[in-house]
Amino acid sequence: MTYPAWIDELPRLNKPVPVLSFPSVKLTGDSVYDLTHDAAVQTKGIIRVSQEVDAAAAVTMMDLSVEAEAFGAAIKTSQNEIPTVIGALVTDEDEAEELAVPVVGDGRTGLYLQAAKDAKAGITDRPVLAGAIGPFSLAGRLMDVSEALVNCLVEPDMVHIVLRKATDFLKEYVLAYKAAGMDGVVLAEPLSGLLSPDLENEFSAPYVKEIVDAVQDENFAVVYHNCGPNTPKMAESLAGIGACAYHFGDAIRLTDILENMPKDVIVMGNISPVEYFLKGTPDDMRKAVKDLKEACAPYANFVLSSGCDIPPAASWDNIRAFFE
Repeated sequence: MTYPAWIDELPRLNKPVPVLSFPSVKLTGDSVYDLTHDAAVQTKGIIRVSQEVDAAAAVTMMDLSVEAEAFGAAIKTSQNEIPTVIGALVTDEDEAEELAVPVVGDGRTGLYLQAAKDAKAGITDRPVLAGAIGPFSLAGRLMDVSEALVNCLVEPDMVHIVLRKATDFLKEYVLAYKAAGMDGVVLAEPLSGLLSPDLENEFSAPYVKEIVDAVQDENFAVVYHNCGPNTPKMAESLAGIGACAYHFGDAIRLTDILENMPKDVIVMGNISPVEYFLKGTPDDMRKAVKDLKEACAPYANFVLSSGCDIPPAASWDNIRAFFE
């Protein structure tokens, strides 16, 4: 496996890599709507967060509506909430066949690429990772999340048609981030974490691996993210994807996945974004971090992180306590 040398240095740096971007609104006074619809505002937020915290890497916005919107999905927006996909764009096999693959730059993808490129130019002391959705999670947003899970059983051909198109687009999208100078991508595939291991191995892993094989090299890292509860049962399949680092959510005990992942790949996680970053106190956060670090101390490939994307309304007192 070929990947950037800085990945192996992460455990020795003893610096966390949280998925921390949207709470920039509390530092800059901008709305979430502006953050997700204005490249300059987004760039400002990413850079402002990097100035505030001593993370081992910066992560750009993890907005999982962007790619689906480029395909034509309807999006619900508000001033202070992250955009979400509503409805279903694909409901049968005919619609799947007719689904057009967008061009990179369609919808808000061009905005996110520009913001990431400009943020990378302004952050010179650490790697900068872009955020993108994974293929099954994108297919789920195009078919409706609940329907996608059922369709794996009752309409598998339709799911594979949508996955093929989602993967073709995502390869080009991630390659565009690479061309923009990013150091890697956090590829978020949370919906597959609700599948059985066999279904994940059919409907997610091969498509993710195709993306990894197309983009990862000595200059560009793929960090695979999955916050689904079934991930410990999928360790063998996930390891086969070939990402150089893996990021897991707080629906699991991180030690359960660390025990079954290869010891030579980085495993990140998994302080709860809601329980501790959003709703907890600084003392709650300090205890949670201490407990997690003690539990994961036997694993040399562990890197501290949030369990998922930290919400816009998260407390900066809690974020600072996390870093302390």
